Amino acid sequence: QVQLVESGGGLVQPGESLRLSCAASGSIFSINVMGWYRQGPGKQRELVATITSGGYTNYGDSVKGRFTISRDNVKNTVYLQMNTLKPEDTAVYYCNADLYFRDSSGQPRHGTDYWGKGTLVTVAS
Repeated sequence: QVQLVESGGGLVQPGESLRLSCAASGSIFSINVMGWYRQGPGKQRELVATITSGGYTNYGDSVKGRFTISRDNVKNTVYLQMNTLKPEDTAVYYCNADLYFRDSSGQPRHGTDYWGKGTLVTVAS
């Protein structure tokens, strides 16, 4: 089984920074893409940022220039550095992964849409 566990959420004031982490564990062979999505109150889940195993990144328009995604391929961990936070960044942030895992016979199998349970980020004065 594969698990994604987010951490680092909390309450911050506008303009402040926060760093989220997401660690993937279990029978992982390799991870293709890791990413962050968020769902604010009364809103649909939206893309925040993704990063490939080679380091290529993609950002949602609302966070470009303020958020930075990075990953540690050895630790199977993805990070999200969030700067200049705004009240509209308030949301539950979810980690997502597209990966290969080892099945019961030890063979690598492709798995998509692994999600963590989310971590709440609240930006308020």
